[in-house]
Amino acid sequence: MMTAALAGAAMLAMTACGAAGSPASSTAGGSSSAGKAVLVLYNAQHENLMTAVTDAFTAATGIKVEMRNGDDSELSNQIVQEGSASPADVFVTENSPGMTLLDTKGLFTGLDAATRAQTPAQYSATNGKWVGFAARSTVLPYNTGKLTAGQAPGSVMDLAKPAWKDRFGISPSGADFQAIVSAVVQLKGEDAAAAWLAGLKANAKIYQGNSTVMKAVNSGEIETGIIYHYYWYEDQAEGGANSDHVKLKFLGQQDPGAFVSVSGAGVLASSKHPREAQQFVAFLTSAAGQQAIVGSSTMEYAIASGVAANKVLTPLSELDPPIVDPTALNGPRVVALMQQAGLL
Repeated sequence: MMTAALAGAAMLAMTACGAAGSPASSTAGGSSSAGKAVLVLYNAQHENLMTAVTDAFTAATGIKVEMRNGDDSELSNQIVQEGSASPADVFVTENSPGMTLLDTKGLFTGLDAATRAQTPAQYSATNGKWVGFAARSTVLPYNTGKLTAGQAPGSVMDLAKPAWKDRFGISPSGADFQAIVSAVVQLKGEDAAAAWLAGLKANAKIYQGNSTVMKAVNSGEIETGIIYHYYWYEDQAEGGANSDHVKLKFLGQQDPGAFVSVSGAGVLASSKHPREAQQFVAFLTSAAGQQAIVGSSTMEYAIASGVAANKVLTPLSELDPPIVDPTALNGPRVVALMQQAGLL
């Protein structure tokens, strides 16, 4: 699969207009002074990850990319407000609820069949309007001086029990945590999710950001928490200053706490450069694009074109996550439930 995808990237390079250049452009409106296409990418993924991809894309095709960064909710709602006047050609997210929001508003166009075929069906929209290109696993970081893996919660649902009061941390304001709550709603139902959120409100210490949760676990301020896997792996790669007293518990057994969240990519129906936008998503899910993800510092999972994730990561095949439809994760409804619980 890798050979075919690399050949596809080479074909992109031959058919694209313009010479290779840097991935970023300050040109407004998505067109350069020479009249060649400059793609506008609304990016809710990590900037360093998408910079690695856009660098590789521009080198392969000569098509420049202007990247506008924000978070999932901010950019998805911005596109909804902009409607057909949006300057965005492509939208990429960290988690799938933002993709679902735009899809339900009819703001995506269909992706090429060859592009859709590069990503396994469970990581993409069934209607072909967006595809997954990376993934992250929910984990429980635990302080090794306070807990063993066996003493850490056996399910993320256990954190709502009184025994865990003031012993763990969460970052409810971010799209990452809200995607996890979406999975709980899908797997357990809205009533059970609401009861779980009420338990978290009573028990959890609140932090801003997953990395802050991990630092608090590392210092012993809390014993455990809920984060995505790559925060620990990134910190370990950088020397482990904020994670040396932390290990990760992968819950597995299809527990909601083993949820794997999908990062999505789609082409806006209003794109001014639809051909080049399709090329970008095709590249992102090709072997070359996936290798750029693996080679970045973000430590997220590659999921397309048969490319293996960074070898230091626990393989996706070993995670035993629950079966979750990424197109059914409802961001607005989850925000309402979290507001009702007092977590937002």
